Amino acid sequence: MRMAVDLTTLDYGVIARDEARRNRENRGVFVLMMVLSIVWLAPFYYLIVSVLKSPAEYVASHPLALPSGIMPLFANVTDAWVEARMGFGVLNSLLYGVVGAGVAVFIAIMAAHGLARYRFSGRTFWFMLIFAGTIFPFQMYLIPLFFTYLELGLLDTRIGMILFYTAICIPFPVLVMRNYLTQMSSEMDEAARMDGCSEFRLFFSIILPNCKGPFIALFLLQFTWIWNDLIFSTVLTQRVEVRSVMSTLQVFQGAYADVSQTVVMAASLLASLPTILLFFVLRRHFMQGLQVSSG
Repeated sequence: MRMAVDLTTLDYGVIARDEARRNRENRGVFVLMMVLSIVWLAPFYYLIVSVLKSPAEYVASHPLALPSGIMPLFANVTDAWVEARMGFGVLNSLLYGVVGAGVAVFIAIMAAHGLARYRFSGRTFWFMLIFAGTIFPFQMYLIPLFFTYLELGLLDTRIGMILFYTAICIPFPVLVMRNYLTQMSSEMDEAARMDGCSEFRLFFSIILPNCKGPFIALFLLQFTWIWNDLIFSTVLTQRVEVRSVMSTLQVFQGAYADVSQTVVMAASLLASLPTILLFFVLRRHFMQGLQVSSG
């Protein structure tokens, strides 16, 4: 009996020590995450306090000092919208991102459906050919793409930018969707065919609705890449009416070096807001899509 009591006491002591060790580890992780969060949020704090200051207040006060009010925000945003012509950049990037990413992911789902659900000779070759688009650095496409667009008359046009972004955003979603559709049961396909369902209706009524989560996740990832692209937009566009938001912001910072820092920060805020808002709107579907895709 005494031995049993001693063992029980020993077990409780081991459990208590393990619990204390886990608590210390959890506190350490919490502190580390708090420090990383502060470091990550510090630039956003500088952006917000700068946008809320007038040019005179920004020069007179410390850059990290709190603003005296919020009224300068409207003047800074208006100046950035008018002087930097951010309206063209925002609308163009929205067009390129929504159409380019949406069409690219849709085409990728169709290609992945054929590669994952149909048996035909050379499907591995076709998959590797499409996937090769993600292997090479994108910068190697710049020179041949520039001269090809120059010959075809697509340089410095919206349709040229949409075609480029659509094409370059297809390979990665094909890889993700092929893996996802390979794991999806094929019994639904067989049952639908037995009921007389055509291949087109099978895709649009069964496959596509079941890809909603990965579709949204991939759309958001590709949209963010298109929105943040600078190098291709700078090379392939010259007119203000065609430039993307990042290219417009770069030109504004270079052409108006004497402009107030508050106006530049306001332009940067305008360039950042759409992707942040889109993520918050689609965050639930985005997380579900990531879980489905990884599963």
